[in-house]
Amino acid sequence: MSIRVLKPGLLTTVQDLGRTGFQRYGVIVGGAMDPFACRVANALVGNDESAAALEITLVGPTLRFDSTLLISICGADLSPTIDGQAVPLWRPVVLKEGGLLRFGAARHGVRCYLAVSGGFDLPQALGSYSTYLRAGIGGFQGRALSEGDVLEVRPSNNLGRAIADKLAAAAKDAPFASARWHVSSAMMPDYRPDPVVRAVEGPQMHGFDPESVADFFAGTFQVLPQSDRMGYRLKGEPLRLADPAELISEPVAFGTVQVPPDGNPIVLMADRQTTGGYPKIAQVITVDLPLIAQVQIGGSIRFRPVSLREAQELYWIAETEWEWLKKSIFMQFR
Repeated sequence: MSIRVLKPGLLTTVQDLGRTGFQRYGVIVGGAMDPFACRVANALVGNDESAAALEITLVGPTLRFDSTLLISICGADLSPTIDGQAVPLWRPVVLKEGGLLRFGAARHGVRCYLAVSGGFDLPQALGSYSTYLRAGIGGFQGRALSEGDVLEVRPSNNLGRAIADKLAAAAKDAPFASARWHVSSAMMPDYRPDPVVRAVEGPQMHGFDPESVADFFAGTFQVLPQSDRMGYRLKGEPLRLADPAELISEPVAFGTVQVPPDGNPIVLMADRQTTGGYPKIAQVITVDLPLIAQVQIGGSIRFRPVSLREAQELYWIAETEWEWLKKSIFMQFR
């Protein structure tokens, strides 16, 4: 079972939920920029949530399926089609052998995730399938996909086979069949081109001028073209320290908001460095990280303060809903 890359797209890489346990050695976590969409895509095809998936950025690839496979596509709407017919998002899809999956214009968002039942048959690097481009490790030979690459697929588990069997019966002469059941929009992050992102106080927030703290939470910041998987560079009212000082580098996390000397904040993303020395004004809460990952260049972001307790409660609610979603998929397709 395999998938052949006819066109690679702008940036298509293999990602999972990240490479943990090695930051003390200077190895970044990496992983999916939108962990929610990646987890759901895997769950919809019966995979473990940590299985490898394709992260497809803005301009998607053209893929030929050399076998009949169960897939799902979650995240940004990049206009996927199979043999010219639109493919629905956020639900399982059986694609027949010989089918061509293409992507078109980005209707909204930046990144979508393609999961295949059984997962991609690739070696792990330091316990993860995630591609770290700067180091050339993980994923498919440590790089983005190229024309002519062939991705081998592992056999499905029992749940994946059950889902595929139910859908295959409905396919008949069509190039694919999709489930009527899909993930409710009420369970998804509030994806939009100009999200309001919640953040808790950063360790150096009190070192900033009070007016700058007010500007950070009241202003609007534009996403600059220099943004990438390492960090989103923002432009808005420059933020100023009350008493500029040199800081000792300390650990940073996905969503840490650093402020370099020019006063324009940087939100650290999946491929962030392990430590940073710029003052940290805020930390984006975990449940809102997917919102930033789906903002296009030129889009805008606003920040809203929440307490640490609120952030923890929101995380607990999200994880409880995630467990309910997995049970719903099992009950629907077992």
